[in-house]
Amino acid sequence: MFANSIVLFDVDGTLTAPRKDVLPEMLEFLKKLRKTIKVGIVGGSDLVKISEQLGKDLINSYDYVFAENGLVAYKNGELLAKQSLKSFLGEEKLKNFINFCLRYIADLDIPIKRGTFIEFRNGMLNVSPIGRNCSQEERDEFEQYDKKAGIRDAFVKALKAKFAGEGLTYSIGGQISFDVFPQGWDKTYCLRFLDQFEDVYFFGDKTFPGGNDYEIFSSERTKSSTVTSPEDTISQCTALFLCS
Repeated sequence: MFANSIVLFDVDGTLTAPRKDVLPEMLEFLKKLRKTIKVGIVGGSDLVKISEQLGKDLINSYDYVFAENGLVAYKNGELLAKQSLKSFLGEEKLKNFINFCLRYIADLDIPIKRGTFIEFRNGMLNVSPIGRNCSQEERDEFEQYDKKAGIRDAFVKALKAKFAGEGLTYSIGGQISFDVFPQGWDKTYCLRFLDQFEDVYFFGDKTFPGGNDYEIFSSERTKSSTVTSPEDTISQCTALFLCS
């Protein structure tokens, strides 16, 4: 029934709790699911971070693995393609953008700050007002604070105004940060590698406008579902793929 189909999963909030390791029951479920339909992982983080959550043998455990929204793509354990933000923007524009972010964060009045405010990835920048070196408890606290204060929303608006016309997209995801990448380099980027499939299913949690699952969720190419937790992912997928 699903011979010419593939199902794609977001990571944080879909397969795992945010930045937490995958639970054994999810790994068993995904292994069982692969007997029915091809399975792909699509995350905004780099391959190292996704592997920390889903396992060291990540690229050999699934049919496709798309790190950094697919800018680093693997198929059956082999590197399929790789794209670079630096070559797209150029060093001068990249430097100006990073300098603006650092000045903005320096002037930001929030309860705590830690370190690693900007992470340069192969195909995107990840910007965190609190800093990625914060503890899990501090992540949880900032997430709740941000929901009320709108720190990340305001930051993104400032960047959109300053760098209008540069062809950049901003995507709020996870608990403490947002991603910056060229237009079209959101999670829909991975779909260019899946033309051979008739149906592409997608499951993610941040499917609202501005969330990092929104573009692929709303794509005409996908049959998408919103989930609220890893447990919800298993429940919905079981009903769709394993109970027919």
